[in-house]
Amino acid sequence: MPFTSKTLDFLFENHLQDSKAWFDEHKAQYEEFVLHPLEEMAVQLSAAVKQLDPQAVTEPKVGKTISRIRRDTRYTKDKHIYREHMWLVFKRGPKMYGTDYPGIYFDISPDTFSYGCGFYAASTEYMNALRRSILSGSSDALEAIDAYEAQTTYTLDGERYKRPHYPDRSPEQQKWLDLRGISLNAESSDARLFFSDRLGEAVSRDLLLLKPMYRFLLKTAIAVHGGTLGEQ
Repeated sequence: MPFTSKTLDFLFENHLQDSKAWFDEHKAQYEEFVLHPLEEMAVQLSAAVKQLDPQAVTEPKVGKTISRIRRDTRYTKDKHIYREHMWLVFKRGPKMYGTDYPGIYFDISPDTFSYGCGFYAASTEYMNALRRSILSGSSDALEAIDAYEAQTTYTLDGERYKRPHYPDRSPEQQKWLDLRGISLNAESSDARLFFSDRLGEAVSRDLLLLKPMYRFLLKTAIAVHGGTLGEQ
């Protein structure tokens, strides 16, 4: 089933109530309007994901690719126990939230939906390796930068150095070199698309635009942490 206005209504109300008792009373609504559409979306995106990374986990289950709606509040100032947004993450490795390899994601919130690839928190070691690859002029880096400049769907996001560290490099390369973390993100508030049966197809098509960029991120991770690209 597609996402509906009831999906967003539930996420908003559950976050507002922020009560285990309320959630337990409305668990059937969570499963019908939030969980099942996310499971279906995971299935719909799996073919595109596998084209980007044949080793990515695509199993449509909570803790595998689907986020948990209950938050871990031990290490955050925000003590809300329930999320207002949910997401899918497809990545290789046994840990859904591991930071060794980039992930491919789809996120929903009460106002927007977004999708793309990258890291929630890339390590310093990883970002140093990525910069070395760009500075050395590797073909993977150049192809990724050219592919990014040729499209208009994704923005290159992440915390940046306050001052340019590589002023002698081209503006196109500086966009990547001055990042302290990295993700490529597309965001939309198109409610008509979000509530339609066309959503999975549209997002899958856009995810395939990421291939040169994602493969560069993945190859950098393999250089740092090991592994293979796998069959394409």
